[in-house]
Amino acid sequence: MHYVSSKSILSKNNGMNLYRGCTHGCIYCDSRSEVYGMDHKFEDIEVKKNSIELLKKELIKRPRAMIGTGAMTDPYVPLEKHLRYLRQSLELIYKYGFGFTCITKSDLLLRDLDLLKKINSKSKVVIQMTLTTSDDELCSVLEPNVCNTYILNEEGIPTVVWLCPILPYINDNDENINSLLDSCIETNVKGVLCFGMGLTLRKGNREYFYKKLDENFPGLKERYVREYGNSYSIPSPESDNLMRLFERKTSKNNILNTPDEIFEYLHDFPQKSYQTKLI
Repeated sequence: MHYVSSKSILSKNNGMNLYRGCTHGCIYCDSRSEVYGMDHKFEDIEVKKNSIELLKKELIKRPRAMIGTGAMTDPYVPLEKHLRYLRQSLELIYKYGFGFTCITKSDLLLRDLDLLKKINSKSKVVIQMTLTTSDDELCSVLEPNVCNTYILNEEGIPTVVWLCPILPYINDNDENINSLLDSCIETNVKGVLCFGMGLTLRKGNREYFYKKLDENFPGLKERYVREYGNSYSIPSPESDNLMRLFERKTSKNNILNTPDEIFEYLHDFPQKSYQTKLI
């Protein structure tokens, strides 16, 4: 872990990253890619030490909207347990009447359930999570440091699932996709995002991914190299069949299933009636 100072904390679209880097260890993580210009070891988490001060200043100036985090770095990395930057951010988001959505694979989110419910009662909260496999043993290989899946529907907080990545010759089969979708149906998720059955690889994450294939799936790297070369897009040979399965089951159960409608839902800020005292 190391600290840096930042000039701003919110993007023009209200995206927020309190940390850079991650220790979840997911073997496929695109955030390792060199294109993002991370100049430190991925597991050496960069902490934006002035982020809370910046967030307060920026929230006062901006129109109320959904604040999103987790697109590049899981906001609930283990060090959040004692740094509590996200917890403090949620307090400000609630205070100034904004909504909140995050992508996470950590059950540390449950620590902040009280605040999430308060924000949701005042405006809107959506929790997003990634699902790749229903096999716990395989999950421990693909995502060694993540928690078991949880859904917050019973707490009145909607959930959107990212069904990705689906790795060719690893988790791209009917049994796995059916099982994941059945879980989504049973827990009444709001939407399931899927950009096709496959993954993306580019310089930085490709090398790490291939290293992990050699460690856990001997011989599979050579098949990837032979079939995909240095392609960015790595589609599963089962993609067409699995996408038909995905579209059929989600549509039948009234689950949002296209990126456009899901992102529209995530960014839509409700015009609820409330008063917020700015201090």
